[in-house]
Amino acid sequence: MDVEKRAGAIPMNEGEELDEALAVFNAHRRRLFGIAYRMLSTVADAEDIVQETWIRWQNTDRAAIREPVAFLTTVTTRLAINVLQSSRSRRETYIGPWLPEPVNTEDDPALGAERAEALQFAILLTLEKLTPTERAAYILREAFDYPYPRIAEVISSSVVSARQLVSRARAHLASPRKASVESTAQRDLLEAFLTAAQKGDAQELEALFAADVVSYTDGNGAKLAARIPVIGRRRVATFVAAFAHHFWEGKSIEWVHVNGQPAATLEEGGRITTLVTATTSSDGIVQLLWVMSPAKLERLNAISA
Repeated sequence: MDVEKRAGAIPMNEGEELDEALAVFNAHRRRLFGIAYRMLSTVADAEDIVQETWIRWQNTDRAAIREPVAFLTTVTTRLAINVLQSSRSRRETYIGPWLPEPVNTEDDPALGAERAEALQFAILLTLEKLTPTERAAYILREAFDYPYPRIAEVISSSVVSARQLVSRARAHLASPRKASVESTAQRDLLEAFLTAAQKGDAQELEALFAADVVSYTDGNGAKLAARIPVIGRRRVATFVAAFAHHFWEGKSIEWVHVNGQPAATLEEGGRITTLVTATTSSDGIVQLLWVMSPAKLERLNAISA
């Protein structure tokens, strides 16, 4: 339910006070969503966190709060930490690999954060390996440039601990593979991949891949979705070439920008059925990421409709 609709349930004699509370909240809403999405990697969960933060802001003694943005950030982050701790057990029942939900960063302003850190797929996937508190500290520091004393307040730790958490998170992201996600050749390689994939040319595909390339397909049981990762240059090339004769038939390809990186959508009958993007390095494509879960494509379809 929209915040504005909830506001209508408040007595009219509190209208001016509520209008002011709503104005303050909306001024920071994009940042709150940006934090929650980077923490949880799903839009619905992030929206739920933002809504719950609004409820708590609405019901708190706002006159006693000197820094509204600090209060809102703290509530959002702590709620996201709690949700992340429980969501990991839910994902154990997921069918096949789990990938972040793609967000169109051209048409969807909800991710209007200052910096792109912890937004691309490769980084979000790596952050899945961190503890919820490590993830929160890294996101607040790298994506939103929060000072360490403020991070410590948000996650209820000392400044020294906050620095250590961010340092550990950076170490996870410092491997050659993770450091390469900003490759300027990303779209060129993805275009070349799509051309070779439609032809079913395994040799041409192999030439595009790094030796340890991995193909992940998030389908949660969807038809034609691979349920296990495919690893290695030859295996991935053979895998992609094997379905060339039927997978691409009747589909049109469009370009979008999701999570701060180029991606291609495959549309059939006016609906997006697949999104494919890649993580690249100087060695070639190191990750192929296919999103085929209808639930995770729902918002992209709504935008393109």
